[in-house]
Amino acid sequence: MFDSFRFLPFTLLLLLVASPAADAQGIFGRVRDAAQRGAERAVEREAERRADAAVTNAIECALGDTACAEAARANGQEVVYVDAQGNPADASTTGTPGPGSGSTQTLRPGEGAWANYDFVPGERPLYVNDFSADRVGNFPQRMEFRSGNMQIVEWQGQRWLSAEGGELFIDLPEALPERFTMEFDLAGDGNPAVLTFDGGEPGEAPGQIYVDDWQARLRSGAIDAQGEFSVSTREVPATIRIAVDGRYVKLYHNERRVLNVPNADLGRSNRIYFNLNGWSADEPRMIANVSIMAGGETMYDALTADGRFATQGILFATGSATIRPESTPTLREIGDMLTQHGDLRLRIEGHTDNTGSAEANQRLSEQRAGAVRDYLVGQGIAADRLEAAGMGQTAPVADNGTPEGRQQNRRVELVRL
Repeated sequence: MFDSFRFLPFTLLLLLVASPAADAQGIFGRVRDAAQRGAERAVEREAERRADAAVTNAIECALGDTACAEAARANGQEVVYVDAQGNPADASTTGTPGPGSGSTQTLRPGEGAWANYDFVPGERPLYVNDFSADRVGNFPQRMEFRSGNMQIVEWQGQRWLSAEGGELFIDLPEALPERFTMEFDLAGDGNPAVLTFDGGEPGEAPGQIYVDDWQARLRSGAIDAQGEFSVSTREVPATIRIAVDGRYVKLYHNERRVLNVPNADLGRSNRIYFNLNGWSADEPRMIANVSIMAGGETMYDALTADGRFATQGILFATGSATIRPESTPTLREIGDMLTQHGDLRLRIEGHTDNTGSAEANQRLSEQRAGAVRDYLVGQGIAADRLEAAGMGQTAPVADNGTPEGRQQNRRVELVRL
């Protein structure tokens, strides 16, 4: 249970550590130890594959370095993934590398726990930040500092915001709409994080979401809903996802929904308050890969009105056309729509941003569009109702010079035929 001490309103959330030297001295604590145990188990499994790759002029790429992987493949070279310490890391079992990925790529969409997973991200990015534009040791440029001690660190091949404790604001280009989603990776321990969406602090906001290392809680008026995680983020980093549709709020720990509240009042504004608090410099909390997406029309309504619909909900393993199981809800929605509207025919278009070569992006987009078509045909949709086309980086809908723009350009579009 969350006791009153753990929910002191201004003591809350998140993040990580101090420096690579400090990491060598063990300051990642239990989170680091869990990661090292997993890496040790992977070393033996990867040794033979890595040795074979060495004789074929393979390129080593850090987990999460999409540009490196795509450039290598464009040159006909094999990619060997390594973690921040240079140890082999099997991207084929982690999908898009990073917390929360687990062993998802051993499953297809709709298999295992993902069969009941129903999170669909919004289709228009409002804020996307993986901290890659920030210097290690600094506070993120695109967040507003309020109080505490927080800094960017590198861990397991990606950037994290690490905190002994602190408050920050995320400013948005517009007020949150009725439908929106938020996602972030979470690791470490500490007092619960607090999120508000009306720009106010917990004592002022109509509703708050708390995220601990082992459970989540939503408080709004008389509502007090709680749900436990399957694994503590002290041991295994996780992806936290929040979906808000009017007063309906759902929160997910990886593939598992832990909060399902139909009548919460969270408010709306153009800034999000985030209160983070780890236990200490040795046991911090950390977050990474923050994204906030606006929702909009339903898929079929958009196809009827505009003739096309762009989705951010179909995800692929880095540099490949392997569909990740988190795509289950979006693929299910497409399949249901095609079943309900028997006269509907679609062209499935794959689009990329401009990272990597145009040739590699074109080829990858074609493969991804084909993979979506093949999946839907495998689910019983007649093949003559579906076409697939790769557009590569030729049809951007936003500025590739911003993280939000690149995110919006990496998409699958459905076009009514």
